[in-house]
Amino acid sequence: MFKRSILVAMLTAATAAQAAPLTKDNGAPVGDNQNSITAGEAGPTLLQDVQLVQKLQRFGRERIPERVVHARGTGAYGEFVATKDLSDITLASLFKAGTKTPVFVRMSTVIHPKGSPETLRDPHGFAIKFYTQEGNWDLVGNQTPVFFIRDAIKFPDFIHAMKPSPINNVQDPNRVFDFLSSQPWATNMLTYVYGKQGVPTSYREQDGFGVHAYKLYNSKGEYKYVKFNFRSKQGVKGLNVKEAAEQLGKDFNHLTNDLYNNINAGNFPKWDLYIQVLDPKDLGKFDFDPLDPTKIWPTDAAPEVKVGTLTLNRMPKNFFQETEQSAFAPGNLVPGIEPSEDRLLQGRIFSYSDTQMYRLGANHQQIPVNRALVNVNNNNQDGYMNTGARDSDVNYEPSRKEPKPATEKARAVKTPVSGYVQQIGTKEQNFKQAGELYRSYTAKEKDDLIMNLAADLGGVKDSETKHIMLSYFYKADADYGMRLTQAVKGDIAAVKAKAAQLKD
Repeated sequence: MFKRSILVAMLTAATAAQAAPLTKDNGAPVGDNQNSITAGEAGPTLLQDVQLVQKLQRFGRERIPERVVHARGTGAYGEFVATKDLSDITLASLFKAGTKTPVFVRMSTVIHPKGSPETLRDPHGFAIKFYTQEGNWDLVGNQTPVFFIRDAIKFPDFIHAMKPSPINNVQDPNRVFDFLSSQPWATNMLTYVYGKQGVPTSYREQDGFGVHAYKLYNSKGEYKYVKFNFRSKQGVKGLNVKEAAEQLGKDFNHLTNDLYNNINAGNFPKWDLYIQVLDPKDLGKFDFDPLDPTKIWPTDAAPEVKVGTLTLNRMPKNFFQETEQSAFAPGNLVPGIEPSEDRLLQGRIFSYSDTQMYRLGANHQQIPVNRALVNVNNNNQDGYMNTGARDSDVNYEPSRKEPKPATEKARAVKTPVSGYVQQIGTKEQNFKQAGELYRSYTAKEKDDLIMNLAADLGGVKDSETKHIMLSYFYKADADYGMRLTQAVKGDIAAVKAKAAQLKD
């Protein structure tokens, strides 16, 4: 009887646990864990979204001491030379023709830990620190022009699914695709990352993208939405799943070794920077949300214009002091550049800065690789590893003794906001661009894409998850879906039925 009572209690507790609502750390229930709170349908994310803030804060503190994401990477110094004057659309000093701006660039994998093989398929980070005449600007992007998710509230969930299982510490496609089966907008990114972009032949042979839309504003307070696209002058090359396995046996540090060897030999890699520009009044003219980071801007609607060239020409002298301690954050902006209302970018502005403070300390921007070339003049005080040279009694503002006037051109640009505080999605258009991307591939690139994807999706045990994912690829392009279904021995009738129920 006693044993039976214990068993009943255990079963009751298990059932209660399964039915328990999702809560914040203080035990309060979560109302919506899928969408950030925004000011209107297209408005910016609000700091009052405690669930978003707490998730990102906790997520940034999950690993000690390496980066939670982008732990495996290589950095190099160089310069950006502007070739086109953009004074008509931005105050940013680096975009005046002929201006040379020193840079530090860190390229990395996203999911895998320090010391992991560089032959693993992964999104790849492409982060640039511009040491401009008005402070440091960090453009923290990827080697693909889009991303898996479109709202920062899902970032911890996405990375948790991609990381090794908390049970056996092994990365598992069942977990990955279980999560992605509820994120149809990820179809576009999957078509990129399982193509040649997923395992670059070298860091030199990949593009770099800001991914998000930003705002450039001029001296009149007028602004445009802009995307930043770095195109490799070495071309874009990558390895399929078989080639990556062969490379693993030869040199699993191939990305790092290639970059060091080429730069040290004087073979400096270059990227041309192109921008795409949209007028605010044109945002509503598309069948998707142009501020959605899972979408590209078609070049027929927003042509690419070359504005400069990035060259990497010097490797760090000490990996830890420079590459490992380099800290990038989308919140590091300069006058003339502002974030757009992109929900993923809005969350990253908080999350990256917060994570760097946790990883390296409140004074991490005093570390030489992160230090601005211009004078830093603020009232921040003390903290670990403070190497500043403050000698003033005035550590507050305003003060008649030591005025620190604000810079008018750094004031936030006026952006109209309307609507209700809400948590809803935006125009999705989840599959069109993925289909266009698939059809743009060569026959070999399509073959490699199917082989690469099937290697992971074929290992998914849950038939429902597998067929939901297959329906996404079929919806993007029938040939894409059919070939992948055959490769993983799926049921094409089930795939077609599920695809018929999906919105375009």
